[in-house]
Amino acid sequence: MTTIGLIFPPDQPPERLRQVALATEAAGIEELWLWEDCFKESGMAPAGAVLAWTERLRVGIGLFPVPLRNVALTAMEIATLARLFPGRLLPGIGHGVLDWMGQVGARAASPLTLLREYGTALRRLLDGENVTVEGRYVTLRDVQLSWPPEQVPLLVGAVGPKTMALAGEIGDGLILTGDNGGEQAREAIAVALEARQAAGVESDLDIVSFLDVPVTIGVDELTKRIEERIAIGATRVSVCGISEAGPPDGSERILDLVDVVAQVTAG
Repeated sequence: MTTIGLIFPPDQPPERLRQVALATEAAGIEELWLWEDCFKESGMAPAGAVLAWTERLRVGIGLFPVPLRNVALTAMEIATLARLFPGRLLPGIGHGVLDWMGQVGARAASPLTLLREYGTALRRLLDGENVTVEGRYVTLRDVQLSWPPEQVPLLVGAVGPKTMALAGEIGDGLILTGDNGGEQAREAIAVALEARQAAGVESDLDIVSFLDVPVTIGVDELTKRIEERIAIGATRVSVCGISEAGPPDGSERILDLVDVVAQVTAG
């Protein structure tokens, strides 16, 4: 069963989030996804607000750019929200936009090495382990969360094949961006699954597909596009509205999109 969700993109002013979150839950949509985007909105702060405002809505964060964040801090924040709102947080990590990382002096010479070290350490911390590592980018000495979450998935966003493979190795799920569909997405998923099998990981890999659509899209067309993503293996499809002026937009039409997504979900 594929879960259909909605994206609240960070081009929207933060003060609109509460209205959209409440409308999303009231419409019966199961998930609302957020982005941590430079230099617009953080991921953790709005996620906490949405979780507190709503009762059942799951909140995905796709994604945290790891060069910006110390892994211990990210682990603490994820663990806190996951314990406050069990089963409702879907955090994702990734390289971030490399030019933006350069703007803040955080661009890594080897983003893949950083993501591997970071993702591995973060998973261990969230699992409650006492972690000591001396990596190229991640250094932890006797670090252990006092309040680890009972269970929280860790998703990895990817574009290139090497990161796709890494997501399959270390992640509970793979996040595919809105322009990554069709045969390209099918090949990406295959790369991740092959790497997962080679690493001896037996659990299923959650496939999160972000889907960019016009904010004026109708129910039939949206249903068709979602079915295309399901056909290539997506287990979660989250919809982002785009205007003709260019992505992302929908600041004035996102509530209309809530209604359309809800009709697709109900149908």
